[in-house]
Amino acid sequence: MQPKTTSDEEQTREGSPTAPPEAERRSGGVRLRSDLRAALPDASAAFAVTAAVFVLLYVRMDAGTSDTVAVMPFMDDPGTYWMYLLSQAFGWSGLLWAWGTVMLGLLLSGPRPRRLPVAPAVLERWHRTTSLTCMALMFAHALMFAAELVRYEVELSWGDRFWTAFVDTFVPFGYDSGTGQVAIPLGQGALYLAVPLGLLFYVRHRIGPRTWRYLHRFVLVVYVLSVWHTLLYGTNVWYGDWPRTTLWLLQLPVAVLLVLRLLRPARRSEQLGAPRRPGGPSLPAWAVRGLGRLTAAAVVVGLVAVVVSGHDGGRPRPAPEKPATAPHDHEGE
Repeated sequence: MQPKTTSDEEQTREGSPTAPPEAERRSGGVRLRSDLRAALPDASAAFAVTAAVFVLLYVRMDAGTSDTVAVMPFMDDPGTYWMYLLSQAFGWSGLLWAWGTVMLGLLLSGPRPRRLPVAPAVLERWHRTTSLTCMALMFAHALMFAAELVRYEVELSWGDRFWTAFVDTFVPFGYDSGTGQVAIPLGQGALYLAVPLGLLFYVRHRIGPRTWRYLHRFVLVVYVLSVWHTLLYGTNVWYGDWPRTTLWLLQLPVAVLLVLRLLRPARRSEQLGAPRRPGGPSLPAWAVRGLGRLTAAAVVVGLVAVVVSGHDGGRPRPAPEKPATAPHDHEGE
């Protein structure tokens, strides 16, 4: 979730492509520390948004209008399930920050508007700081989910509680109930990919800028996994109502920017051109890039079709049922 450079040579912290390797190695640690400091205002804003979402979810659960209660009727007391609500709040703010950092990354690595409200260097710094904040929010989301599981498993010893919560939350396929059997590993995959991919920017001098740029493209996989996890498991978008439609709509600008970035990449070496021309891509590389552009365009068409048709995978809202008494008598988060 760090910015792709916009020139063919990797830029150092000082902005010189010819800086000595020692300076580049030192700049990695300096940049990480400076980015962590720069991320403090961004992180403060993220936690403020998380608090606002938590209050909203708390009030809706208390009033009985929460979709979470409709999915899991036994969760009707926000005072009891406040850790679960906090996990949801961190999850939503984390998804919002993931959306923002991906949008910034695509804007930086694709065709830029003639006039930007801020300098490109500022956008790059925002891209890095929102990436760091997003990783923290994702981890907080998972941690609060585990804390809720520890609180819930009252019939187990404390040691078994922590172990069960750890397995259910952090071990792939450890959660064995309902939709979570698929949705939880998707979220784990997003978290476990986000951290190394985000931090590789600060050690790119060790792995090489070309390798870093190649690996950095998989940040989009992190974002897709995060959205997929939410659509499958988010109780607030469980039904086919406007919150789920809004989540689908938010993916349209991401897909459009991706198409523009693939059609007109900022890096000259990534432009499609003609195959096998002097200095141009080989035929296999040309075919892969062309297929990528067609796939991204198809995604845009698919998103429009989903929103217009209303077939967005939302479940029909059931009639009220007797509250469940067991923690796994549900399929939602």
